[in-house]
Amino acid sequence: VRRVPLRKMKSLRQRLQEQGLLESFLEQHPYNLAAKYFPGIAVEPLENYMDDEYFGTISIGTPPQEFTVVFDTGSSNLWVPSVFCSSPACRNHNRFNPAESSTFLSTNDTLFIAYGTGSMTGVLGYDTINVAGINVRNQIFGLAETEPGDFFYYTPFDGILGLAFPSIASSGATPVFDNMMMENLVDRHLFSVYLSRDSQGGSFVLFGAIDPYYTTRGISWIPLSAETYWQITMESVSINGAPVACSSGCQAIVDTGTTLLAVPIRAFRTLMRRLGASSSGEISCEAVSNLPNLVFHIHGKVFPVPPRAYVLRSNGYCTLGLQGMDAPTEEGELWILGDVFIREYYVIFDRANNKVGLSRLP
Repeated sequence: VRRVPLRKMKSLRQRLQEQGLLESFLEQHPYNLAAKYFPGIAVEPLENYMDDEYFGTISIGTPPQEFTVVFDTGSSNLWVPSVFCSSPACRNHNRFNPAESSTFLSTNDTLFIAYGTGSMTGVLGYDTINVAGINVRNQIFGLAETEPGDFFYYTPFDGILGLAFPSIASSGATPVFDNMMMENLVDRHLFSVYLSRDSQGGSFVLFGAIDPYYTTRGISWIPLSAETYWQITMESVSINGAPVACSSGCQAIVDTGTTLLAVPIRAFRTLMRRLGASSSGEISCEAVSNLPNLVFHIHGKVFPVPPRAYVLRSNGYCTLGLQGMDAPTEEGELWILGDVFIREYYVIFDRANNKVGLSRLP
C-alpha cells in the first residue's frame, strides 16, 4: 500500500504562542504569502507553513536516514538539512550525511531558494528516496547548507517534498512524483490526499491510487488551467446563494502546503465584514453557530465549506481561517484553497489527465 500516514502536530503558530514569542516573531518576519506563487527565482515564503500541521516521514540513502517533511502540492523541490549546514535551524533538525550513504552521488550544482526571511542555499545530490515503501533511485534533492534566520529553528519538520509540476522546480530538478511515474513505480499517474479534521488521526497521502472509502459521494473532476501549481478556474464564491467574491471568475490553487484560505485583499475585507469578524479575523465563538457556508462554484458544481471548517478555535478564541493576499494574475485574481478547504474534501491530483478530483467527505 503506497500510503504515507501524516501526523497532525502543533503548528508553528501554536508553539510560538505557548512560548510567548508569537508577537515578536511576526514583527521580525513580515511576509507576503503571494510571493510563493510568483516564483521569479523559486520563491517559497516559508511563513506559509506557520499554521501547517500535517507532516509525514520519508527516508533518504542507504542505509536509510529518516526525515519529517511537508508534502507540499504548492512547490516542486525536495530538500532536507545536511551536515554541511551550521545554521541554528539545522542544528536541531535531522541532517542528511552523504558520507553515510553508499548510494549517494554528488554534483557541483547549487540550489538557491529565496524566502521571505532570507534564502536557503545548498547543493544538489542524487540518492535513493523511500516514500511509503516506494524506492525512487537516483532522485535529485537539495542538501541545505544555510537556512534563513531563526524561522526553521521552531518548525516541527525537517524539509519539504514538493508535489507540483516540474515547470516550477528550482534548478530544473525532477520532482519525486515525476520520477515515480517515469520509473513505473505507481499503478496510476495520480496521488490523493486525506486530511483529518480536528485532532482525529488517519491523514495520508496515497501514491498511485484512489481509496474508494473516501469517494462514496462521487468525484467531481476539474481540469487544470495551468500545469505549474495545481491551478483551476473558479466561477464565483457565494454566501446564502448570493455571489460575494470572484463574481467574474478567478483562479485558485489547491495547496496542501497552505493551511488557511488565502483570499484577495478586497474579497477578504468583504468576507470579514459579511461574517462579522474584526479586520484581524477574530470572531465571537458564540456567533459561529449562526455563520453561513462559504460556497465555491467550480466547473459548474458547488463546493461548500461550513463554518466548522473555516473557523479556527485555539485557547478559547475563535478566528476565521482566512488570510488576505494580494496576487493578481493574467487570468484574474488568485485564491489559495489550503487545508481549511482540503479537510472537507478527499482530493485527487491526477497527472495523467491534468485534473483535480474532489469528493466531499461525510
